[in-house]
Amino acid sequence: MVRRIIKINEEKCNGCGLCAEACHEGAITMVNGKAKLIRDDYCDGLGNCLPACPTGAITFEEREAAAYDEEAVQAHLSAAGKAGVKENLAPGKPAAGPGAFHGGCPGSRMMNLKREPQSGDKPVPDDIPRETSGESSNPSMLGQWPVQIKLVPVNAPYFQGAHLLVAADCTAFSCGDFHRRFMKNRITIIGCPKLDQGDYTEKLTEILRNNDIKSLTVVRMEVPCCGGITHAATEALKNSGKFIPWQIYTLSLNGEVLDE
Repeated sequence: MVRRIIKINEEKCNGCGLCAEACHEGAITMVNGKAKLIRDDYCDGLGNCLPACPTGAITFEEREAAAYDEEAVQAHLSAAGKAGVKENLAPGKPAAGPGAFHGGCPGSRMMNLKREPQSGDKPVPDDIPRETSGESSNPSMLGQWPVQIKLVPVNAPYFQGAHLLVAADCTAFSCGDFHRRFMKNRITIIGCPKLDQGDYTEKLTEILRNNDIKSLTVVRMEVPCCGGITHAATEALKNSGKFIPWQIYTLSLNGEVLDE
């Protein structure tokens, strides 16, 4: 029969495993670092995996394919020790427990991280006192996972209503109070334009365009290669067609904020 089914572009796939995690039927697995549709009759054609893919590697196509077979799916999940995952992850039902199978790369699984409530709903002012890094009184301000720009899903729920921080990888290591000064009450995504392949502009554009982002903050190092992350963020803001308050900070190698 001819029906709608997913198609995976291996060239675009970065091996994050988020699609395999999002597939409730276990139709996708990771083979040699790439996502693979293992059997046509495991794919229901609903596309839960599409919004989870951060690179746009998954699309729909109409082609000759075996009909979706729910009994085969249940047998597959049961044999792999995944029984009940589909029911647990169905709309309106609680997520599977800690011991349940999620598929894909566990280190890339999208999640919100619970933190102690912070006063107010706006980013902390820039003139707060700095504290020595490593003190036990300095809790992490990271609010979500993953944080790498290449890995975050464009439509992740934590982007809705978020104050977004786009930071170069090295900034948190140079600035001792980076968490309190920049990450507090913000959703943080990081990258290195010199080491990561490709440009961040398209990904950041989609994040800004598809979500209700309240503000955009960019933190970069003074080194020239960090200009790539500034360029990508500002171009994404223009391309999004939205008016969003934004600010760019440049840090010296000693972690001091320089004039931009």
